[in-house]
Amino acid sequence: MDVCVVLCIIRSWMNHILKFQFLLLKWLVDRRKFASRIICLNFFIVSLIVFLLCVCFRLVALFMDDLGHISHWRAIMAGSLAGMVATVVTYPSDVIKTRLIVQNRLEPSYEGILHAFYKIYHQEGLRALYRGVSPAILGAVPFSAGSFFVYISLDKIWQEPIVRFTPLQNFTNGCVAAAVAQTLSFPFETVKRKMQAQSPWLPHYGGVDVHFTGMADCFRQTVKNKGVLGLWSGLTPSLLKIVPYFGVMFSTFEFCKRVCLYRNGYIESPLNYKLTPGVDQSLHPQELRELKLLRRENFEPRKSALEN
Repeated sequence: MDVCVVLCIIRSWMNHILKFQFLLLKWLVDRRKFASRIICLNFFIVSLIVFLLCVCFRLVALFMDDLGHISHWRAIMAGSLAGMVATVVTYPSDVIKTRLIVQNRLEPSYEGILHAFYKIYHQEGLRALYRGVSPAILGAVPFSAGSFFVYISLDKIWQEPIVRFTPLQNFTNGCVAAAVAQTLSFPFETVKRKMQAQSPWLPHYGGVDVHFTGMADCFRQTVKNKGVLGLWSGLTPSLLKIVPYFGVMFSTFEFCKRVCLYRNGYIESPLNYKLTPGVDQSLHPQELRELKLLRRENFEPRKSALEN
């Protein structure tokens, strides 16, 4: 399928998802439902994934050579840039999510998502919605690069090509890649959360355990008060959430790719990835269809004039 067609489909899905979630969020905020905090997390994850896919498709197309191939390092660079762009675009919703989580439930400072956005903007300015974006961008590089690098390098551990991996192997690869990438980037995640939560308008400055003036000072104060391991505080529950998430995502991605290949006649079954004999794997789906039609026209017996 052409990249432009894929982008149009994803944009269409994204518009419908965002419209539905915006109406649902407005309904929850009007009724001051606590469930809006859960929906806020869902809204952030969905918007981040959809936008990341859009950007990644576009960047992969830009990094391809004339033959449509892309090297491992170019794929890592494209994934890192896609993660950075998606982080910047969706960052205000991440700040609001953190504020809704850390606020006092008995005396809440924000009544919902829209109220939190309005109050933060008018009390602290637009920059407050992007507070902590620097460590988020810096953390996106080791996370994206680490996850892609580990994922594409695990074929050496399994001692067989990636195309022959079973769904269990793909799930394991996704879990390992996410665990390594999250561990490498978690110090930036820790600093980002502290910067998002700290606010003079919240009780006890948002409940942050250290007080700081910026990203570098946050790193320094955290190490000074909590030690170096304080930068990895909370890593275990984060791994329990993100490791199976990426395992399911990568295994689902590989399975869907096999289904698409099966529908286009490149493999015999989406479960074992056994290549169909006599099929040129270098052809695009449309080229393969045209070749099949050409062969069918050449080998089909023509009807004689008497039969007509």
